[in-house]
Amino acid sequence: MMKWFEKVNLARPAVICSRVRLVRNLEDYAFPSRLTEKQADEMIGRLEDGLKDLGSADGRHYEQARLQELSDLDRRALRERRVFNATIASGKAPAGVMVSDDEKVGIVLNGTDHVRIQLFASGLHLDELWKQADQIDDYLNERFPYAYDEKYGYLTSFPTSVGTGLRASVVLHLPLLSQSKRFNGMVTEMTRFGASVKGMYGEGEENCGALFEVSNQKTLGMTEKEILDMVAKVALQLTTQEEQMRKLALDKNRTSREDDACRAYGILKYARKLTMKEAMILLSRLMAGCADGVIRMEEPCAVYRLMLGIQPANLQKLSTRPLGREELEMARASYLRSELPKLLP
Repeated sequence: MMKWFEKVNLARPAVICSRVRLVRNLEDYAFPSRLTEKQADEMIGRLEDGLKDLGSADGRHYEQARLQELSDLDRRALRERRVFNATIASGKAPAGVMVSDDEKVGIVLNGTDHVRIQLFASGLHLDELWKQADQIDDYLNERFPYAYDEKYGYLTSFPTSVGTGLRASVVLHLPLLSQSKRFNGMVTEMTRFGASVKGMYGEGEENCGALFEVSNQKTLGMTEKEILDMVAKVALQLTTQEEQMRKLALDKNRTSREDDACRAYGILKYARKLTMKEAMILLSRLMAGCADGVIRMEEPCAVYRLMLGIQPANLQKLSTRPLGREELEMARASYLRSELPKLLP
């Protein structure tokens, strides 16, 4: 089964992926932080039983497990692929997880909230993801009453999720725009719309890979449609600015852009050791080169998949033994050499 992040987005390459996340809590139980281990186990069991036929309803096949039964390496690898966040991955309380074969759908039971539903897609597909998340939400709500207040909406563990419980986000690749002097001002301006723009792998110049996540700051006082439209609007505004800057750079000095992409490809294809920072910077240049059409490979290459694949835990899973720092750098280079397609002449 092809994972969602293995698909190549040709429509708008600067838009990497979309995510919709819903959090819900059951009416009959206290929030996860207040549950005893026995209560948590009971609730997870009920939820697992209620979700057992979800695959028949939405046509997907799900793997189901208790988080504590997974190895530390598996939890870290799933976190790197964004199936759940670091807080859930390191949690000690009982928790359950359901993941579809393509990893497009992930459901966490008794994480920071009783139920955390999230869906991913390559490219900009917030409306489509919301529709699917809403169907899963309805499926659950038919079986379990939610904690809901007429004034405040869905009640959640964190005040920042109260209301719709919806977090919509889009990951963008902005290598040129993020280097411009006006970028910080643009990000500040976006907050007035209620949007948050953050680096995916660090902040400022330390954001290796030039990936940025646009998401909604508020879940209360806005409808689901307003949230989705606002996030999509901000994402498209930033993407348009990036595309204009790339076109200008190509018109001004195409040879320099070609050289950046080809040099990046050469190092990635033939290096014997690569740090995470090096690899992310080079993959970002390669991604831009592919999007701009200055470099072409024998087959479409989902560069974001490679960015996920070079993360420490996912690399470690390819080895039969624990790897030290230098061995990990060697494994990263080997992985990229084997995964990168050949260049077209």
